[in-house]
Amino acid sequence: MIVELGHYALVLALAMAFAQSTVPFLAAARNDSALLRVAPRTAIATFVLVAFSFGALTYAYVTSDFSVLNVVENSHTAKPLIYKITGVWANHEGSMLLWVLILTLFGAAVSAFGRNLPPSLLARVVGVMGLIAVGFLLFILLTSNPFERIANPPLNGQGMNPLLQDPGIAIHPPFLYLGYVGFSVAFAFAIAALIEGRVDPAWARWVRPWTLAAWVFLTAGIGLGSWWSYYELGWGGWWFWDPVENASFMPWLAGTALLHSAIVVEKRDALKSWTIFLAIIAFSFSLLGTFLVRSGALTSVHAFATDPTRGIFILVLLALSVGGSFALYAWRAPTLKGGGLFQPISREGALIFNNVLLSIAAAMVFLGTLYPLFLETLTGEKISVGAPFFDATFVPIMTPLIIAMAIGPFLPWKRADLFVAIGKLKLAIAIVVVTVLVTYWLSGGPAFALFGMGLAVWLFVGSILEWAGRFKLFREPLGNSFRRMRNLPRSAHGMMLAHAGVAIVIAGITGSQAWTTESVQSMAIGDSVKVGSYNFTLNDIKEIQGPNYMARQAHITVQHPGDKTTILAPEKRIYTVEGRPTTEAAIKSSFTGDVYAVLGDPDENNNWVTRFYIKPMIPWMWAGGLVMVFGGLMSLSDRRYRVGAPTPSRKAKKSAHAAQPAE
Repeated sequence: MIVELGHYALVLALAMAFAQSTVPFLAAARNDSALLRVAPRTAIATFVLVAFSFGALTYAYVTSDFSVLNVVENSHTAKPLIYKITGVWANHEGSMLLWVLILTLFGAAVSAFGRNLPPSLLARVVGVMGLIAVGFLLFILLTSNPFERIANPPLNGQGMNPLLQDPGIAIHPPFLYLGYVGFSVAFAFAIAALIEGRVDPAWARWVRPWTLAAWVFLTAGIGLGSWWSYYELGWGGWWFWDPVENASFMPWLAGTALLHSAIVVEKRDALKSWTIFLAIIAFSFSLLGTFLVRSGALTSVHAFATDPTRGIFILVLLALSVGGSFALYAWRAPTLKGGGLFQPISREGALIFNNVLLSIAAAMVFLGTLYPLFLETLTGEKISVGAPFFDATFVPIMTPLIIAMAIGPFLPWKRADLFVAIGKLKLAIAIVVVTVLVTYWLSGGPAFALFGMGLAVWLFVGSILEWAGRFKLFREPLGNSFRRMRNLPRSAHGMMLAHAGVAIVIAGITGSQAWTTESVQSMAIGDSVKVGSYNFTLNDIKEIQGPNYMARQAHITVQHPGDKTTILAPEKRIYTVEGRPTTEAAIKSSFTGDVYAVLGDPDENNNWVTRFYIKPMIPWMWAGGLVMVFGGLMSLSDRRYRVGAPTPSRKAKKSAHAAQPAE
């Protein structure tokens, strides 16, 4: 009964989404105050119905209702409860329902927190999000119904992909979808602005918090995904330039450019057309990722479906959304007049430089990802575009961007002196030189490691110096400086943290790529092998029983430099229902790096294949990602970035009340 109610709620949600996609536009066109008040409520109602539907599917999974085909194909009674819950979105149908749930959640949030927006703009934003919801709800109901019943339910299900039976499935996809779908709000604001023909600083202030929230979620999702891949797949890597990885990276690059472009609109009333364009591109890349994962156009560990019918449906949605939005942009963008003038060397010029490089980087990732698909479609020839291409194109683009990230915040608006700004970075230059020399003395290279560490230190120290300069640290008494620091807007602290986080990520990537040591060998019980300055000893192999798997677990002693000892216990698991093996790496993390051990299968001599890594500085990558996310959240908490007009202070209210004449 609950399953049928969930399906019925999804049908009702489609009907309500149709209302959400029509009533707001009608209300805005007629300037009908009654309909304008109704319009946001349709978005809230759509969300409630989709949330009920999602809850019904979750109930089917938790209770192991094997009369539902989706539950049969992706669950089993032996699964732990957490994986019964996460199994809801660990498949194509359920993940699409999660996608729509998050989409309608954002629509409801805009309706709830956008009450201070102009009613016509709010209505059109809600209407655009309703149109998107209609498309994806139709997709679910027509091609991907998660509530489909089967006539003869089996006693048990087929289980779940063992690679997904990990806590990472509980956090990585939801955060990634919050980022993907979050850009739909910026897209809706852009389309609404094009319809109204008005893009101004107030519009930029309204759109920035939503864009920043999407960027924070997507940053967290990408970071969690790389960390999950690193420890779960047992390959010792964290990024493969997989097409679906790239599909998440492209909206991140476009969204980063959008954030900076919106700053110029808000502060200087300039770059309006570009900001609108970036808002469309960011969400278009999100839709592209959805298509790649679900179309069967590529083979990937991230792929959910291989049904061409579904792929064609999503392709049609992609063509209608992207094609329609760009047609509207081509028609209305020329009417958007620019604002204040500025010199090339200025804060505006630095942000334009930033956006140009980010856009080029996104274009290169787009080309490297889709060119093999285009070539195969046209000629039948299959090629692979991997790390060498992206390293050769992406790194040269990002290097000047990172250099400019330290200089740009020192430049004033309208016009600036580049040499004056660089002069404020003398300390950063000195520390970079010292860092490069010390790195060379300790490691001897390679050259890219010296360059990467220097680049990371340049950005980190430059960000700290700009932040400290705002409250005149060491230029005034410490008490005054701390008072100034407390009075700084949270966005200033957030920007510093985000830029510093990027620097920490660069340092982590550089260290792990330059100085990783790897060893693969066959070992008998009691054998030892030296990897770098570490000694690994295989002490024992034992069989263990998990909740729904059998595993061979190794007992490995690692002797560190300085006689410190660590015990690692990597596993090779076989999931009893699915019959598929997984590799569970054992990792000892510290500030300086990771010690990483993987257990393989026995060889022809009944020795055990093992793989050991020493990965210096690799935890810095995820630490830097956390710093970036925290910086984004701090900026998001700045009251200036909240949607709507500022609330009058109590003092102002009292003054206004006192000024009223007595009756």
